[in-house]
Amino acid sequence: MSALSDTYAVGAAGQLHRSIDWRGAFWVASGVPALVLFSIGGIAGTTGKLAFLIWTVSMIMGFLQSFTYAEIAGLFPNKSGGASVYGATAWLRYSKFIAPLSVWCNWFAWSPVLSLGCSIAAAYILNALAPIPVFTETSPQVVAYIGTHAGTSAADAIAAVTAAATPAIRSWSLFTHTLGPVSFSLNATFFIGALLMLIIFAIQHRGILGTASVQKYIGLLVIIPMLVVGVVPIFTGQIDWANFSPLVPLAAAYAPDPGSWNIAGWTLALGGMFIAAWSTYGFETAVCYTSEFKNPGTDTFKAIFYSGLLCMLLFILVPFTFQGVLGLNGMLATPIVDGSGVADALASMVGGGNLIHSLLVMLMILALVLCIMTAMAGSSRTLYQGSVDGWLPRYLSHVNEHGAPTRAMWTDLCFNLIVLAIASADATSFFFILAVSNCGYIIFNFLNLNAGWIHRIDNGHIERPWKAPTWLLGIGAIFAYVNAIFMGAGAKVWNPMALWAGLITAALILPVFCFRHYIQDGGKFPDHMLDDLGMKSTDLRAKKAGLLPYATLAAGLIVVLIANRIFVL
Repeated sequence: MSALSDTYAVGAAGQLHRSIDWRGAFWVASGVPALVLFSIGGIAGTTGKLAFLIWTVSMIMGFLQSFTYAEIAGLFPNKSGGASVYGATAWLRYSKFIAPLSVWCNWFAWSPVLSLGCSIAAAYILNALAPIPVFTETSPQVVAYIGTHAGTSAADAIAAVTAAATPAIRSWSLFTHTLGPVSFSLNATFFIGALLMLIIFAIQHRGILGTASVQKYIGLLVIIPMLVVGVVPIFTGQIDWANFSPLVPLAAAYAPDPGSWNIAGWTLALGGMFIAAWSTYGFETAVCYTSEFKNPGTDTFKAIFYSGLLCMLLFILVPFTFQGVLGLNGMLATPIVDGSGVADALASMVGGGNLIHSLLVMLMILALVLCIMTAMAGSSRTLYQGSVDGWLPRYLSHVNEHGAPTRAMWTDLCFNLIVLAIASADATSFFFILAVSNCGYIIFNFLNLNAGWIHRIDNGHIERPWKAPTWLLGIGAIFAYVNAIFMGAGAKVWNPMALWAGLITAALILPVFCFRHYIQDGGKFPDHMLDDLGMKSTDLRAKKAGLLPYATLAAGLIVVLIANRIFVL
């Protein structure tokens, strides 16, 4: 597959089409703020009153890091797939195997958004269509149960009556099994989620222009209500400022007792920073569409900058209001922690009766659909460009007549049907998937934040449409190690096996890459892979950065292992 010309013409057959400007990418990336719905309950449950601060600090870090990605994306006007593809090229001089690791880790970090988002959206739909009834000690059914079962406590009576009145579909499953640290289930959540996934696939099949057009309208329907949810409680005086102090960690996850800034407390806080990064850094997907921009020289920076501003607003505002209204005990409620009751809680914060409540819950479902569309668009293009550049199997480089990478999309879909069965089983399995995928995301971020200065050293002569201030590039490199601490210390908060499962998943790229590179391509990269840099494969022998990249990798691994050893619950 030949590279696109420097005139940025409309893509030919078999290529992605140059059909959007930065506004189109902004709307495609507008699903990222909805990622707050994935872990707002989990972070509240593990960090308590620190939750709003965790979201704020994480978002500021993500925004500062994005300037590194904006610079390196501008070096590759003819590539898609996002920062992982652009950063991988920087590492190629130093190792054939480190470079594809960036692409792979970015893909398995983003791809599970499809399954995780569909499982939450399906739970919201089930809550609307077949809600679990709520009983109290004074409910007639509970009183009658105690009357016919002498000696039964009120709590046991409520549990028994609730179980009897719960719709059968809530507990039905075609097949359920446990495998290692997770369970999987073909239950109602799975089938509803699979249907949502297929609908989103059909929309994406029309190409990036059609996707951006649809997401523009869904985005408006989602962003406006999220702003309303974030702002209204502030003006109506619902914020209780006592919910923000004292700023200490919990003594133990999911328990209301305040702890202290000891090792266990720091571990919980770092666990919150670890999982928040999966959401707050996500707007870097705005640069996934460089080869589909009409004018990549100017559109690339605008896309990621304005997407970052939108995320800055919503990722700080919504968790702040959420905590200010619900308080610690409200945030620790089971439906909030497992995510199934987050939409109800956000809707109740606005008030307005049953109609407004139902409308806002429906809009929260749309928010999840929006971020799922964002993830499918970005992750499929990562697979596509990874195939075009010689990292991943050749079959992934196919696109249809609309310029959509359909084989990559089908691969995403099949993979996520498997993950959906796991995510649908229970909250433990859901957060295990989230933590493992975030290990990949932290590895990708580490490699790409350091790719910024490597590109400056090795490819400093190449004109950059936008060049980040050197101090911001340096902050990005420092944050790479801060993120490594988050992963080493924080992954265990979500599952004791999450870190090691994440590292094993990252290592799976080795046989995949070896198959493509040594069996399909005979040990040579495609000639066009380095066209944007004006280089040939022989030019890779020059390593101006010397041993610095290797020292960087070794230091990163040491930081992860030391953090994992020091910070324990």
